[in-house]
Amino acid sequence: MLKAVILIGGPQKGTRFRPLSFEVPKPLFPVAGVPMLQHHIEACSKLPNMKEILLIGFYQPNEELNRFLSCAQQDFKISIRYLQEYAALGTGGGIYHFRDQILSGSPEAFFVMNADVCSEFPLPEMLDFQKEHGDAYSFVILGTTANRKQSLNYGCIVENEQTNEVLHYVEKPSTFVSDIINCGIYLFTPEIFQHIGAVFQKNQQDMMLYYDQGEEQSNGWHRAEVIRLEQDIFTALAGQGKLYVYKTDRFWSQIKSAGSAIYASRLYLNQYHKTHPERLATNREGGPKTRGNVYIHPTANIDPTAVLGPNVSIGTGVTIGAGVRVRESIILHGATLQDHSCVLNSIVGWDSTIGKWARVEGTPSDPNPNDPFAKIDSETLFRDGKLTPSITILGCNVNIPSEVIILNSIVLPHKDLNRSFKNQIIL
Repeated sequence: MLKAVILIGGPQKGTRFRPLSFEVPKPLFPVAGVPMLQHHIEACSKLPNMKEILLIGFYQPNEELNRFLSCAQQDFKISIRYLQEYAALGTGGGIYHFRDQILSGSPEAFFVMNADVCSEFPLPEMLDFQKEHGDAYSFVILGTTANRKQSLNYGCIVENEQTNEVLHYVEKPSTFVSDIINCGIYLFTPEIFQHIGAVFQKNQQDMMLYYDQGEEQSNGWHRAEVIRLEQDIFTALAGQGKLYVYKTDRFWSQIKSAGSAIYASRLYLNQYHKTHPERLATNREGGPKTRGNVYIHPTANIDPTAVLGPNVSIGTGVTIGAGVRVRESIILHGATLQDHSCVLNSIVGWDSTIGKWARVEGTPSDPNPNDPFAKIDSETLFRDGKLTPSITILGCNVNIPSEVIILNSIVLPHKDLNRSFKNQIIL
């Protein structure tokens, strides 16, 4: 029997995803037409022995999360539960805190995955790899190849090329260590909890030392429970014959910023040719003209003279007028694009309106197309005191008047603009 754990974080996380994470928890943001988490759940539900999927995070249970969970349980016919941490406990602390829930029913192994990655999720291959490599007590990290410069932004893995054993693990090194990076998807056996438990006990002993020296006792238990899988567990396990890396050459990307959601959407839309061809729009008589991969929700109302694509997803109840052009963008539910408006490299928020002949445009933040190992850069918002050109984001309920241009800007929710803007954050 197998289980899966998806780490969904909480409201203090995902700050780079603002203003979109104001309206919806980041893991429920739609990527390629469905919530980000649904891609993970679908991949897990395809495994024949998968009995239960647990989401661990510190979001307050809310209506949206509950609705998503009940729909997903019905769609995928699998038990899905949300376990709420009392505080942010780190990637290892969360699973250790809920170890009894994970181990109930005695699973032989369980997957742990971060919610903010997009991937083809080669889970069956990881299971086969675990059987072939090492014993029943070995753990597997999914890895992929990055270029030298970008590898510094990730956990780096040095492997034994014959056995694929992890010899050395460094989280976000300051100098080059390896071009194999951690994808944030792991396959563990229950023995992992012995290793996490050892770190927890060491943390507790350290706390006792602080107390004996008269330090403040508040929150000590919490601090002992904060455990990071990457720095506290993998670094120690490397080189002990227990940790292995399965390298994938299929697509993988992080979804840290709103700009990376458009790139992730492109990767998933491309995958739909194999997995969900019914989700891709086709050119039909009386329908809009599509170019490349486009997802259109059945409730959207689109004028046949509009041209959409490539890499466009249109949410529920969206209205698109005559002559509109949309490319490399996500249009969220209830938005209205009036006649002859143009939206390029942008995310248009819920219930926003773009006036006639208006142009909303951003700068794509895609990886270098000439480098097969390039990953998306997690750009800082500002560089040299200026806003870094990136995709344009309209928060929810933003009104853009007719005949204006919004370029490389971020517009916070509930704004009525009255003129053009470029390279600005409009508060």
